[in-house]
Amino acid sequence: MDEHGFVRLALLAFGLVFLSFIVLGTSQLLVPLRIAQYLAAPIGIAGFVLAIFCFLRATAAFVGLAPIETPPDDS
Repeated sequence: MDEHGFVRLALLAFGLVFLSFIVLGTSQLLVPLRIAQYLAAPIGIAGFVLAIFCFLRATAAFVGLAPIETPPDDS
């Protein structure tokens, strides 16, 4: 995994968690709170699991177990 891929995964994790809040808030307008939570939960859990993966991947890179490659310079 290179730096760009890692940043994409981190942004995706943030986006999924943010999207779960948007889904929770807007779906409360149409359905009861419990159903809105059921709709938003899988999105939030996916974002949280992805954030945990990014944290573990960054920790492994910091320790030296699995370095994150830097892209070559184009100059």
